Amino acid sequence: MEQSSARARATSALPVVIALLVIAVLFVVFRDTDDKDPSPAAPPTTASEKVDLSKLRASSTKTTIKAAPKDPRPTKVPKGTVVHPKRMLPLYDEPDGTAFAKIAPKQFGDTWLPVITRNRDWVQVLLPSKPNGSTGWLRSGDVQEAHSRFRVEVHLGSHELQLIEDGRLIGTWSVAIGAPGTPTPTGRTFVLGQITDEKQPFSPVILPLGSHSDTLDSYGGGPGTVALHGWTDPSVFGQSVSHGCVRVPDDALALLRTVPTGTPVMVDKA
Repeated sequence: MEQSSARARATSALPVVIALLVIAVLFVVFRDTDDKDPSPAAPPTTASEKVDLSKLRASSTKTTIKAAPKDPRPTKVPKGTVVHPKRMLPLYDEPDGTAFAKIAPKQFGDTWLPVITRNRDWVQVLLPSKPNGSTGWLRSGDVQEAHSRFRVEVHLGSHELQLIEDGRLIGTWSVAIGAPGTPTPTGRTFVLGQITDEKQPFSPVILPLGSHSDTLDSYGGGPGTVALHGWTDPSVFGQSVSHGCVRVPDDALALLRTVPTGTPVMVDKA
């Protein structure tokens, strides 16, 4: 008798339970329908795709980009990491910041820029444009990364150039540097490219750097770009006689021409 009444109570409760379940299901269905965006999800947009590159000036050895951030540590030796922009890319004033210029994948051949700072998925690089010591930020996912095992050091006070490979000194040479009125600029820069011309009267190889004369806006038809190159008269070595370029002996030039683009160059007053 007690089992029969318990069964009856359970049976009479079923419609209530079923009704509550139906209401709960309907609530979930209608709630989900209201919250959903009926339009298809748009693919994520990168920072590079949001920028109108046509409105930005290209950073090159021929341009001046006054908005470029200055090198915060011009005497710190870079670690040798270099990057190559895979395409025309915007340059930013800071990570997730404002685009102020753009950089092309080619300058004198492929563009390789030394990395001076990392911040999450961003890299800060030295630039080839004026003023000297200009930098910019690139997304690390937009560049190809490599490593230069070389470093070039130019010591203006002693008129010496040193080539270093994997932290080991390869050689030291007496060189000619900028005259007092057209000094060689100090700070860290880099090998921007290599120009080979066997018919060139004073040097068959010229290595333009990412720095420029502080006193000459142009020289020899160019934009005043500082370079490493040879010289036919060895009596100039150890002297301050150039328009800002560093003139090196033939044996030094033979080694320097093997240095990859993007290699850091440190110039100091010592």
